[in-house]
Amino acid sequence: MLTRAVETYLAVRRAAGFALRCEGSQLKSFAAFSEARKQHYVSTEIAIEWAGLARSVPQRARRLGTVIRFARYLRAEDERHEVPPAVFGAERLPRPTPYTLTEKQIQQLITAASQSRYRICGATYSTLFSLLTCTGLRVSEAIQLRFDDITPDGLVIRRTKFRKSRLVPLHETAQAGLQRYLHQRRPYAPFDDYVFVSLRREVLSLGAVDKTFGRAVKRAGLPLGPGGVRPTPHSLRHAFAVRALRTCPDGRDAITKHMLALSTYLGHSAVAHTYWYLEAVPELMRDIADRAEQFARGGRA
Repeated sequence: MLTRAVETYLAVRRAAGFALRCEGSQLKSFAAFSEARKQHYVSTEIAIEWAGLARSVPQRARRLGTVIRFARYLRAEDERHEVPPAVFGAERLPRPTPYTLTEKQIQQLITAASQSRYRICGATYSTLFSLLTCTGLRVSEAIQLRFDDITPDGLVIRRTKFRKSRLVPLHETAQAGLQRYLHQRRPYAPFDDYVFVSLRREVLSLGAVDKTFGRAVKRAGLPLGPGGVRPTPHSLRHAFAVRALRTCPDGRDAITKHMLALSTYLGHSAVAHTYWYLEAVPELMRDIADRAEQFARGGRA
C-alpha cells in the first residue's frame, strides 16, 4: 500500500514541476522498510527509526522531513497515517554566507581562467565565466547550452531546474563575445553541438568547472571572505543578482516589478528566493533600513 502511495505522491508532485530524484528514491526506501515490518501506513516510530539510519544528524533531518511531507499528503485523506515530529531538527541548514565578488575581482578571475597552456581551454573557461557574469545563469544551465539555444533574441534555457524554460536576453557585446568563442570552438569539436566543450571534446562537467574556477581563484590571488568563505562559480550568479538589485528604481511599485522581473530572469521558483540576495548583502539591507526609516518619518519610500 505504501509503495503505491509513494508512486501516486511522486506523480502528483512531478506533474507540478518537481524533479524529486533524491526524495523519490528515499520514499521508496522508506515504503519498503515499513512494509517489511508489516506496516502499511506511515508510522511515527518506524519513520524515526528509518531516518535514524543515516550517518549524520542533518541527513536524518532531511530523510525525516521527506517522510513528514509525504505523511501530510496522505493524512489529508486517511487519518491512519501519522505525521512524525521533526525530532532531528530542521532539515535545511541556513544558507551559507556568499562571497561577494567585486567587478575588479571578476576581471581578474576571467583573465586568470584564460591563462591556460591549451588555447581552447583558456577560451572555453574565460568565455563561460564571462557569460555567467553577464547573465546570472546557473552553471548547470550554461554547460548544457547547445548551438540552437543561441538565438538573435538571446539564450534559450530549456527545462532546467523546476522544469522551466526561459529566454535570457544578451547584450550585443555578450553576443559578440560568444560568437568569437564559437569561431574557435567549432573546428575543435565539429561533431558535438554543445557550446562549451572540454579538452576531450566532451560537454563540460560541474566538477571540471569547479576545479578550473578554483585554480583561477588561486592564480588571481583572491582573499578569503568573512568567516573563511571561498568564491565558487555560483558567486558569479550572486554578483549578477546584486548588481541588478543595486540598480533597482525608487518607489514601492517599481521595486515590486523589478524584483518580479529579476526572479523570472534568474529562473527562481518563487520571488522569495530572489529576496535572499537582499539579505546576503549588508549595504543593500542598510539601504532598505534607511528607506524604511525615511518612510516612517513621513517621507516617500
